[in-house]
Amino acid sequence: MNLQDSRILLTGAGSGIGRSLALQLGAKGANVALVGRNRAKLETIVREIQARGGTARAFAFDLSLPSGQKELVDDVVGALGDIDILINNAGISEFCDFSRQGTEAIESLVRTNVTGPLLLTHAVLPYFLRKDSGRIVNVGSTFGTIGFGHFSVYSATKFAMRGFSESLRRELDHTFIGVTYVAPRATKTALNGDAVVELNRRTGIAMDEPDDVAGKIIRAIESGAKDCYLGWPEKCFARINALFPRLVDKALEKNNKIARGLLKCQ
Repeated sequence: MNLQDSRILLTGAGSGIGRSLALQLGAKGANVALVGRNRAKLETIVREIQARGGTARAFAFDLSLPSGQKELVDDVVGALGDIDILINNAGISEFCDFSRQGTEAIESLVRTNVTGPLLLTHAVLPYFLRKDSGRIVNVGSTFGTIGFGHFSVYSATKFAMRGFSESLRRELDHTFIGVTYVAPRATKTALNGDAVVELNRRTGIAMDEPDDVAGKIIRAIESGAKDCYLGWPEKCFARINALFPRLVDKALEKNNKIARGLLKCQ
């Protein structure tokens, strides 16, 4: 898929992987609609893209809201002329014991990571179906294939997005609309606080740079990939978990013990 002049709606564009995606897509000549909660951050990135000769616009929107997704899509279409690619990248996480997690935090995770992207995809699909083309890109996580303790709700939301991607792809198999699911491993972004960084350090889990992850997501889009799992040995570990989950239970016991110790220190 040639990204030159393509019209892209990108969520979670204000920081982390989303910011890197915005800059790299802009450099490839895409016309990018940057969606996020913080308009000031978005407009800074827009100026950076424009300074490099790219095209971008900012759209402040909170994906956790129960409505407004259709209006957002209509605004983006009005500004760009159409949408060729939707990248559902926005997401939040929380490292904690599920038994101590607040109900508001649980609801916020589900609304932001699952309900919001589903409603946004639902709003974009009529435009794709009308022209029988387009691509939906859902940015998931290794945690959407392997359930990690102390990330129970986050893992649940990413499992949901993986299942949604698979189901929607099959539902659209009679069209020229593609669905790509990308699962990065741990990444050096604000999503992962100090405790998570320390957990990864003690357990030997590698953390990727946002620019590297964004580059791989873009290559997955360009190649038309269906599923793309990033990182080694994480992708192998995911396959083992699918076949022999009890082996993975045993392998993660040490990680769980370290996680419990870090949580007690907070």
